[in-house]
Amino acid sequence: MEVFIEPIGRLMNEFSKLPGVGKKTAQRYAYRVINMSEAEARAFADAIVDVKRKVRFCKVCGNFTENEVCDVCLNRDKSTICVVKEPKDVVALEKLHEYKGVYHVLHGVIDPMNGVSPNDIRIKELLARVAEGGVQEVIMATNPDVEGEATAMYIAKLLKPLGVTVTRISRGVPVGSELEYADEATLARALSERKQI
Repeated sequence: MEVFIEPIGRLMNEFSKLPGVGKKTAQRYAYRVINMSEAEARAFADAIVDVKRKVRFCKVCGNFTENEVCDVCLNRDKSTICVVKEPKDVVALEKLHEYKGVYHVLHGVIDPMNGVSPNDIRIKELLARVAEGGVQEVIMATNPDVEGEATAMYIAKLLKPLGVTVTRISRGVPVGSELEYADEATLARALSERKQI
């Protein structure tokens, strides 16, 4: 006999596909959904479908947006571009309310061990943005791990001939950590104390 009836098992299986959600957590989530009113469950499901329908990548920077171009790209100082690995890193930096430039989301980092080459991430798009002119500084804010450092150095070498200043966020962010988990004070210090590379 199955431990869970099919609809509960299927829901638990879907929850367990989310990062960081193990079997026990998936079970708790499934039970929570069962205890929701039908209206609450419908609102939850509608929110999932709505985000899939409405959220896309900004055609300029690669961050999440509901429009073709995000508000940051439309309204901010374009002379400084902060390069990050993922959209969640933009959120971490925006919480500081310190950075006034625009972003460029790579959607990954160079990682030969996992088959990710420079052509698999948005480096060409960054080079095209800089080549258009008007960019004075590119801040490399990839994670301070081996892949993030290698990606930052690779991009810096490509950008130097284009005549822009390339800086790296300060080492206030611990090596091996991810930006989204850094506290705001550490992240603010790392951004303000960035160094030219």
